[in-house]
Amino acid sequence: MFQTDLPILMDFSVKKNGILLILLWFFVLPEETRAAIRTDDTSASANRGGAYFTGKYPNLFKELLNKSDTNVRLRIETAFQQLFYGNDSTERVYYPVGEDMAYVEDVLHKDVRTEGMSYGMMIAVQLDKKAEFDRLWKWTKTFMQHKSGPRKSYIAWHCRTDGVMIDSGTASDGEEWFVTCLFFAAGRWGNTSGTFNYRREATAILDAMLNKDDVNGAGGIVTNLFDKKEHQVVFVPSPGGSGFTDPSYHLPHFYELWARWAEHDKSFWCEAARTSRSFFKRAAHPVTGLMPDYARFDGSPFDPWKSGTNDFRFDAWRVGSNVALDYLWFAADPWEVAQSNKQLEFFRSKGVTTYGHLFTLDGKQLADDHSAGLVAMNAAVALASTDPNRDEFVQELWNRKTPSGPYRYYDGLLTLLGLLEVSGNYRIYDPSGSPPCECPASFH
Repeated sequence: MFQTDLPILMDFSVKKNGILLILLWFFVLPEETRAAIRTDDTSASANRGGAYFTGKYPNLFKELLNKSDTNVRLRIETAFQQLFYGNDSTERVYYPVGEDMAYVEDVLHKDVRTEGMSYGMMIAVQLDKKAEFDRLWKWTKTFMQHKSGPRKSYIAWHCRTDGVMIDSGTASDGEEWFVTCLFFAAGRWGNTSGTFNYRREATAILDAMLNKDDVNGAGGIVTNLFDKKEHQVVFVPSPGGSGFTDPSYHLPHFYELWARWAEHDKSFWCEAARTSRSFFKRAAHPVTGLMPDYARFDGSPFDPWKSGTNDFRFDAWRVGSNVALDYLWFAADPWEVAQSNKQLEFFRSKGVTTYGHLFTLDGKQLADDHSAGLVAMNAAVALASTDPNRDEFVQELWNRKTPSGPYRYYDGLLTLLGLLEVSGNYRIYDPSGSPPCECPASFH
């Protein structure tokens, strides 16, 4: 108790300028009074304002655009129905297989990727679509997850629609999303009925992330998903891809949850969240706020294939929403507000309804397409922004039709995720059954 409350105590005593209050704390004040002071002293933990603690998720469509609850629900359900059950050739990305499986297809490339499967599962759990969630996870387990060998419990990032692996390697973001989706499923639906014990499935992947270096002697083909020294997610867990990272894979709001729900390595996940928040500060351009597709662990841009991946490109679209969601859920770092304001200011300077989708980090536009996926992610940035004109970005998302045609996979899934985030329907579902708790006092 003493160690946990010491920062609060010191802050309280310094403000009141008297050591007598310390003595009152321990020997005079009743426990219920001390507990009330601990609860009300927001300086003790900057993150008590986050949705994890308050359970409050703003609906920006309602708050900024005055849309009704009915219209917001209809907007989301229409997008879901189109992407999951719309026209086979032009609208849907979700395809059922038999009686109990389904995949999400990258229709442009005619394949299945862990990115899309995990996004589909997140959409399903957020919308309480258990049947769709279970179908996607069963397809993933059946065709994509390694059952044995050095890659056991990792998931092949790339398959054909018939389930044949194209590439047995792993893309780190897929595993991160699968773990959190499964934890949320356990929190929303429980583990006592149905085909899967969601929490056990999440734990198996989570444990594998930090325990692959020991099997590296088996051909040297696999590494940990996180660099243990850097406390950062790697681009891919293989010798050639584990020496750098992808800013869009940094998900501190997920890691904080893992630190509470994991069976092992809790302190590592606490440190990973802290490190990712620090990484964002180093990776963001000081003027535009843009971050690159790939970066070194120190945050500097990295272009491993000399193909422009040190620019703001397709992966990087997602970073702004990661920053904003971290602030929405945990409010751990006020810098995330300033960063969100800076990003929206940059895109406003390019025209809210006309900005392109590829840029150099210092702001030179490289492509003119006004892509729906980036529109959705920028609307989500408004969740952490205090910009008085952030409603323009929310309005732009509201005005956009749900993508159809050959680019509907990435643009469509990001659009639906953005709709959920901005409407307050992208929520934490706690599988622990415990009240909110905190990482150690030194965490932030």
